[in-house]
Amino acid sequence: MKGTLLTIYRRLLTSFGRQHWWPGETPFEVAIGAILTQNTAWANASRAIDRLKQKRLLNPARLAKLPQRRLAHLIRSSGYFNQKARRLKVFVQYLENRYGGDLNRMKRKPLSLLRDELLGLKGIGPETADSILLYALEKPIFVVDAYTRRILARHSLVPWEASYEEIQALFMRHLPAQSSIYNEYHALLVALGKELCQTHPKCHRCPLRSVGRLRLETAAAPVD
Repeated sequence: MKGTLLTIYRRLLTSFGRQHWWPGETPFEVAIGAILTQNTAWANASRAIDRLKQKRLLNPARLAKLPQRRLAHLIRSSGYFNQKARRLKVFVQYLENRYGGDLNRMKRKPLSLLRDELLGLKGIGPETADSILLYALEKPIFVVDAYTRRILARHSLVPWEASYEEIQALFMRHLPAQSSIYNEYHALLVALGKELCQTHPKCHRCPLRSVGRLRLETAAAPVD
């Protein structure tokens, strides 16, 4: 399985190039983006972030003080804006109260403890928590999303009914525990899912179309 996963990684990297994901000027912006992109396209979340930037509100202390109704209005483009406004307020209050609004302080805490804390926040599920940990805090944890499940299941690497934790464990057992690899790998799977592995897949263009034979290949080259 290690060889299969590494070969998939190299093929995707060759096909799509480095993704430079997650887009954001600061770790805090990345964390806010992880919440705003729930159940919506990144373009919609990005517009909400730009709106917060225009108002100079992309700051833990300022968002903590901002009335929830006003915040909801500003992030309307992200969809489910009332719900997301509540989740953002919960997150920034947690960040302010526990870490003084400083993500660098938060980053110094062990991964397992941080994950438990984030999952304890209302509205923060495994995918959002892990996105914050990986992309904002550079912790070595693999993010699983709908694209990941679809791609792996279509190539018979996991069953369709596999849990989030089972899919995550597959990557984390067989890949080096490096945030840079987890970051790039997940971003490449998203690129494949968006461009080719859609509801109606374009299998003839897929760089993984011979994935059934990948187990026979050796993974001689190291991962960059």
